[in-house]
Amino acid sequence: MNGLSDVRLTLHSQELAAGQKNGAREAVTRNAPSGLGRWGLFWHRLHTRKALLTLTPEQLRDVGLSREQAREEGLKPFWQI
Repeated sequence: MNGLSDVRLTLHSQELAAGQKNGAREAVTRNAPSGLGRWGLFWHRLHTRKALLTLTPEQLRDVGLSREQAREEGLKPFWQI
């Protein structure tokens, strides 16, 4: 390959990596209601994480989480993803 092709491959791989990061970020906000700003998203996380801490074992089983997983997620600060 010539040098130009190597540069194109490098740039393309960087674009793919950036797309994967953006996809991960979109997946994180996918469950939040649409149209939320930053503070609305923080508020949503705060309340849903608190709600996880109050679920019964049957409810946790319904959503596919163990008590430990729910506790770990529920105790995260609202600003952490």
